[in-house]
Amino acid sequence: QVQLVESGGGLVQAGGSLRLSCADSGRTFSGYAMGWFRQAPGKEREFVAAISWSGSSTYYADSVKGRFTISRDNAKNTVYLQMNSLKPEDTAVYYCNRVSRVVYGTPLDPWGQGTMVTVSS
Repeated sequence: QVQLVESGGGLVQAGGSLRLSCADSGRTFSGYAMGWFRQAPGKEREFVAAISWSGSSTYYADSVKGRFTISRDNAKNTVYLQMNSLKPEDTAVYYCNRVSRVVYGTPLDPWGQGTMVTVSS
């Protein structure tokens, strides 16, 4: 059973950085690409970034390209999202999920609780 737990969110000023983590306690990472998504207040959930199982392939939404970096540690069953140069428009609840593929992949599992990121101006 997939059990994804997101953490690392918080309140940060514009221009600051945060590192999000997504731990898979169900140990079902194996062989899957992973993605980060976010949902801002009053908006639909949107794709942020994805990474292949090996970590050799990544894909980013245009809105975060050059500022966010996705990575993973398969030995720890954990995926990370390093977020730099944060902007107020990055404010959202961030979620991770297994995805069908790196580019234009679809989420495979029910959504977890997510972690809230608030960027103040």
